[in-house]
Amino acid sequence: MLFEDLSLSKSIQKAVFEEGYTEATPIQEQSIPIVLSGRDLVGCAQTGTGKTAAFAIPIIHQLHRIVGSSKRAKPIRALVITPTRELAVQIGQNFDRYGKYTNLTQLTIFGGVSQIPQVDVLRKGVDILIATPGRLLDLHKQGFIDLNQLHTLVLDEADQMLDMGFVNDVKKIVKLTPNNRQTLLFSATMPIAIRELAEMFLKDPATVTVSPVSSTAEKVEQRIYFVDKTEKRNLLYHLIRNEKLSDVLVFSRTKHGADNVVKALRKHGVAAEAIHGDKSQTARQRVLDAFKNKEVGVLVATDIAARGIDIDQLPFVINFDLPNIPETYVHRIGRTGRAGNGGIAISFCSKDEEPYWKDIMKLIKVDVKTISDHPYPWHAGSPEGTVATPTKNSNRSGEKHKSRKSEASKQNKKRWY
Repeated sequence: MLFEDLSLSKSIQKAVFEEGYTEATPIQEQSIPIVLSGRDLVGCAQTGTGKTAAFAIPIIHQLHRIVGSSKRAKPIRALVITPTRELAVQIGQNFDRYGKYTNLTQLTIFGGVSQIPQVDVLRKGVDILIATPGRLLDLHKQGFIDLNQLHTLVLDEADQMLDMGFVNDVKKIVKLTPNNRQTLLFSATMPIAIRELAEMFLKDPATVTVSPVSSTAEKVEQRIYFVDKTEKRNLLYHLIRNEKLSDVLVFSRTKHGADNVVKALRKHGVAAEAIHGDKSQTARQRVLDAFKNKEVGVLVATDIAARGIDIDQLPFVINFDLPNIPETYVHRIGRTGRAGNGGIAISFCSKDEEPYWKDIMKLIKVDVKTISDHPYPWHAGSPEGTVATPTKNSNRSGEKHKSRKSEASKQNKKRWY
């Protein structure tokens, strides 16, 4: 469906066209008419599907009709709650772009920075507020935020908010809003806890589901390296150097692990930075900007911090640590291969992570190419080009592979960290 067929105002169509949008993505095509009708909505879509536009564009259309060209003090009409500062900034930027030919005003608020500039804008009045839960409740408690005239509430990345322990904050926020509000809930996954949340807050919602979580992007080439746990950092540098990789997003399971990977890469002259929850907002934004501007070639991130990373044409994703939740693998590699572009997803699997990989294989049900020709294997893996699920037999073949390459491995296995 074309955007011009979605009955949007001309000012919004103009802005969308200038952003290069002509055809709506599946989540946009299905969600925008529902939101415009005023009905509550549950949307299940992973990152990279155009989810933000699916709720931002119809909200701008609705408020543009309500507010018009009025310049009077504005009550908050739309509220978007999101778990991380990076996501909040990203969503705010999208609202700015889609609504630039309207008279609507928006503000993005989050913790970790001074509240004074945020309060100054709130006092003048805003139509749209994008916020992280903690800062929103804090400013409401101080009397700077009034949600009594709210028209639309958006709960974005609901599964991540639950994972980060925001469920009680979300419940408090919902209680501050009118009962007749329109509520939109978006989540990359739909566990029971999210369904219960939807039943609690939404009234007879429509449900839109796109890109089933078990499917991986068709244009993403997936590779698996079975590697000794202590040699992962050596293998990472080996690939960066020999394959001349740049614009690489590396996933680490922990914040401490992300910092260690960056430290090791830097010692060998690789421009790398980490982004995770222990970094200040200023530091996180600086790192993200440097990566987008190609001043940094490798960005190492935890899953929570990566939710706020929105980069087009990201060519490489590396799972330094395999996730223990199979669906997380799908979301991670979905960072590459966007918008019709190709991409490569590389995963490292140590012996103790073998159960995680088997669970991932059960979920995605596709062939993943095993790369056994590298200096740091813990076994040979499956033959190249087959499904990479290690077996007892593959361990035997691995011994032969190991003996043939033992001398070469000794020569190549120079520690660099």
